[in-house]
Amino acid sequence: MSFATLNPLYNVALPNMTFFRSRPFGITIVGSLMILFGLAEVATAFTHDFFGIKTSAVNAANWLSALIGISYAAAGVLVLSMKRRAAAVALLLLAVVIVGRVVLVASGLYPTDSAENTLAIIAGTTIVAVFAVYIALKWRSFSA
Repeated sequence: MSFATLNPLYNVALPNMTFFRSRPFGITIVGSLMILFGLAEVATAFTHDFFGIKTSAVNAANWLSALIGISYAAAGVLVLSMKRRAAAVALLLLAVVIVGRVVLVASGLYPTDSAENTLAIIAGTTIVAVFAVYIALKWRSFSA
């Protein structure tokens, strides 16, 4: 007979810990990278420098870039939940990230005057698209 059996006050039900259940390794990597890249984008929005790549110091560009980064990181958190609805919202957020990046470039808020900046925006947007395709391909891994 245990102490918890003798004293019902200590027999507390644990919360549902489904967030920490095992998930496919690829989804863990993709979700974690999305969070990391999103937070890096938020930091870059306000420091205007990311490993030598300069961004615009215009206030609108700061906030739009930060919003894009927050959307990116939120998509990563949603993917790690392993819920189908959360993954659907994450795919929508990734679409927002892609559209936001295109808007930044098209409006001139993201400087593309150097090869480094142009390559960075193309590579970053391609990575977002690859993550979205990967999540879509792993759709059956997410629970209803």
